[in-house]
This record gives sequence, structure tokens and C-alpha cells, in this order.
Amino acid sequence: MTVRRSPRYGVFAGVGAALGIVVAMILATAFDGTSDPSPFTEVVYSPSQTFGFILLWCVPAGILLAMIVALVLEWTIGRRTQQVTAVRETRAD
Repeated sequence: MTVRRSPRYGVFAGVGAALGIVVAMILATAFDGTSDPSPFTEVVYSPSQTFGFILLWCVPAGILLAMIVALVLEWTIGRRTQQVTAVRETRAD
């Protein structure tokens, strides 16, 4: 039997989403919303609204980057396979 290790993609996606949230918080505090209205919509956005808008871009980008890292890890580390012996046992209950 051949055993091959592969990364857990769900864990990588969760870490990428968390990283996206952290980056969005940093960007939202660094680039605080202005009191001037938007030139396109003529609406003044609150800091929580700007955080939400930034979050819409950062979370998918974080997930995408984490999945790319997982794929690269699978291509490099996943090529290592091991041959193991498996024994099948049957139980009569």
C-alpha cells in the first residue's frame, strides 16, 4: 500500500480567512474613513462600513493565498510516498 501525506485544505482555508480578517482590521485602522463624502456615491461611510468593505476583499484574498501555499506544499512534500504493509483482519462477531 502506498501512503502519501497531503495538507488539510480546510485548515489552510480557515487560517487564510483569519489572516484576511487581521489584515482588514489593520487596514481599517490605518486608513480611517474620511468625513468627506465619497466622490462616486456622495455618501459618508462609517469606520465599520469601511472595515466591511475591506473585509470583502481581504478574506477571499487570504483564502486564495493560503490555498496556493497548500498546493505548493502538496506538490513539494506530497511527492514523498512511503510503501507500507497492511494486514486485513476479519472478525466474526
